Amino acid sequence: MSQSDVATATSTPPKPLPSFGQLVADPRLFLALGLGSGLAPKAPGTFGTLAALPLAWLLLTYLPLWGFAVAILLAALVGVYLCGYAGRVMGVSDHGAIVWDEFVGLWIALLWVPMTWPWWLYGFVLFRLFDIWKPWPIGWVDRRVKGGLGVMLDDVLAGLMALAVLQGTLWWWPW
Repeated sequence: MSQSDVATATSTPPKPLPSFGQLVADPRLFLALGLGSGLAPKAPGTFGTLAALPLAWLLLTYLPLWGFAVAILLAALVGVYLCGYAGRVMGVSDHGAIVWDEFVGLWIALLWVPMTWPWWLYGFVLFRLFDIWKPWPIGWVDRRVKGGLGVMLDDVLAGLMALAVLQGTLWWWPW
């Protein structure tokens, strides 16, 4: 980061969070902020992940598995734009209130998991742990890839790592 980047980053504080009314008026912000769940005053990433659960349930109930996979891919691609847009509007590239990436990451984690609460709870916890701890390569991507792509990519990787652990657990301990 150059000195001018540091000066810019420190001299321009983030804009205040939009109100729920402002979110409803701008569908891009509404989606990027997880249907409003990103406005939670504490742990917006966790609240965003929780808000993603009922949508995952609906998608998996009404779509075949391949349709859910396509929906995740489309949500990730659109998410690059949404997260980049929201970052520009809010004045911070990866603002904590932007939680669409958590939606997509959790959906990836739950892709091939039984639709039962123990498996979904396990998937939720694994995804949140990977997203918070950011082991390699998640942390590396988080530090180096910026903009909407960077916001989305670290959560996609966290979702893939959670999915791998879930699948390994299913293979070793099928219940």
